[in-house]
Amino acid sequence: MSSVSSAASGQDAVAAAVSPERQRLGSLLIRGATLLLGLLILVEVLYAFGLISIGFPNWQPILFAYIAWSAALCWGLVLRDGEMGWRALFVLPAILFTLALVIFPTFFGFFIAFSDWNLQSATGRQFNGLDNLRQLWGDPYFWNALGNMVFYVATVIVQYAIAFGLALLLNADIKAQKFFRVAFLLPFMLSPVAVSWMIGKSMLEYRFGPVTNLLRWLGWENPSLLTSPWLAKTTIAMMDAWVWIPFMMIMILAGLQAISKDVQEAARVDGATGWQGFWQITFPLMLPVSMTTIVLRIIFQLKLADIVINTTSGGPGGATDTISSFIFREYKDRSNVGYGTMIAEVYLIVIIIFLALLLWATSRFMQRHA
Repeated sequence: MSSVSSAASGQDAVAAAVSPERQRLGSLLIRGATLLLGLLILVEVLYAFGLISIGFPNWQPILFAYIAWSAALCWGLVLRDGEMGWRALFVLPAILFTLALVIFPTFFGFFIAFSDWNLQSATGRQFNGLDNLRQLWGDPYFWNALGNMVFYVATVIVQYAIAFGLALLLNADIKAQKFFRVAFLLPFMLSPVAVSWMIGKSMLEYRFGPVTNLLRWLGWENPSLLTSPWLAKTTIAMMDAWVWIPFMMIMILAGLQAISKDVQEAARVDGATGWQGFWQITFPLMLPVSMTTIVLRIIFQLKLADIVINTTSGGPGGATDTISSFIFREYKDRSNVGYGTMIAEVYLIVIIIFLALLLWATSRFMQRHA
C-alpha cells in the first residue's frame, strides 16, 4: 500500500514540476495538430469519393501531415507532462510506426475494396459500392480456394504428429544426435521459393524429373504428380510440410528438454511402460507447448502462397489454389486492384474470426486439462 502511494506521490511531483504555461502549450499543440490532421484526412476522403472538388491528387500530403502530427504529439507530451512525457517517447514511436504501417493500410484497404480499380483501365479508380462484395459472394474460384485452405490447415495436425515423433527421437540418447538436429533443420533454412523450384520444378518435372523417372521405373506409367487435382494438392501439402515440420519440431524439442528427467524416472520406477509414460506424463506436460506450436503453424499456413505460385500457379483447374495465390493472380495477371483488395480484406476478417475461435477453444481445452 505504501509503495502504491509513494508511486502516486512521485507522479504528482513530476506533474507539479511542469509549469501551467507549459502544460497549456503542450495541450494546445497536441489538440491543434490532431484537429488539423483530422481535417486534412476528412477533406481527402470527401474528395476521393467525389463529394467535394477541393483535395489532394494523392495521399502523399497526408503522409507528410502524419509525420508532422507525430512530431507535434511527441513535443506536446514533453511540454505537457515533463518527465512522464520523456518516458512516453520510449514507446510512442513504436505505436506510431504500427499505426502508420499496420492500422492505416488496413483501413485504407477497405477504402480501395469498395472501388472499381483496374490498372489496365484508363478511367482509374471509381467507387462502386458493394459490387466487389457481390462478385466475391458469387465467385466459385474464391470458394474453391477457401475450401483448399481448409484442407491445407487440416494437414497441420499430421505435421504436428510427425514433428512430435522427430522431437522425441532427437530428445533421446542416440548416436550422431547433433548431426541429425542440423540435418532435420535444413529444410527450414531454405526459402519456400527455392524449395518450390528445387522440388516442384526440378525433381517432380514430368519428363525428366528424377522422382517421376523413379516412379516410372517402379511401374507407374503416368506419374503426373502435379496435373492430377488430388495428387497435386497432396504434393503441395507435402512440400509445405517438408519446409515447416522442422519449425514445429524445434519448438516441441525445446519443450521436451524443459521437462525434468526426474518425473520420467519416477514413472519408470512406478512400473509405467514407455507408451504409458508418454501418454500420461509427457504428452499432458507438453500441452501448452503443443497448443502454441499448432496455433503458430496454422497462422503461417493461412498465408500459404509461394510454393503454390511457383509450382502449379493454382492449377490444375484451381485444385491447389489458396486465397493468397488467388489474390496474387488478381493483382498480377488481371491488374484488378479493387476486387483483389476486397478478397484480401474479407480473408483478413475470416482469419481474425477463425483465430479468435481457435484461441478460445485452445484456452478452454487447456483449462479442462490443467
